[in-house]
Amino acid sequence: MSTERDTDPRDDRVDGRDETPEERADRNWSEVLQEVRVLQTGTQILTGFLLALAFQPAFGDLTDSQKSFYLGLVVLSALSSIIALAPVALHRALFQQRAKAEVVHYGHYALVTALGTVAVLLVGVVAFVFDVVLGGSAFWWALIPLGLLVCAMWLVVPAILRARRRTNGVRR
Repeated sequence: MSTERDTDPRDDRVDGRDETPEERADRNWSEVLQEVRVLQTGTQILTGFLLALAFQPAFGDLTDSQKSFYLGLVVLSALSSIIALAPVALHRALFQQRAKAEVVHYGHYALVTALGTVAVLLVGVVAFVFDVVLGGSAFWWALIPLGLLVCAMWLVVPAILRARRRTNGVRR
C-alpha cells in the first residue's frame, strides 16, 4: 500500500519512509553502530571481569578443568569483541568507496554472530561463577536455565513476532 511519503521516484520501496537506497543504508548503518555500542559495552564488562579473575589469590585454587573452562571464556570474550567490531573495521577499509549497503549487510551478519558468541559467553561466565562458588551440579543449574532463557528471548520470541508480521502481511 502506497502512502503520501512514498512519492520520491528514487524511493525503491513502498514502506512509508520515502528514502533512497543510500539514505536507507545510512539509517541502517546508524542502527548497526548503536547495536555495536550496546553489545561492545557488555562484552567489555565481561572481559574485564574475566581478566581480573586470573590475578585473584583464589585463582590458584581452581581445578584444571575450571582453569581450562576459564581460558575458553577468555578466548570467547576476545572473539566476541573481534566479531562485533568487524563491521567498523570494514567500514574504515571501504571508507568513501560507496559500499555502505554492503557494509550494512556485513554488519548485520557480524552482529548476529557476535550475539551468538556473547550469549554463550554470558551463560558460560555465570555457570563458571556458580561452579567456583557452589561446586557440584551448580554449574548445570545455572547453565541450563540461562541457556534456555537466551534461546527463548533471543530466538523463539523474535521468530514468533516475525511469523505474526508475515501472517498479517506486514514486511519491511
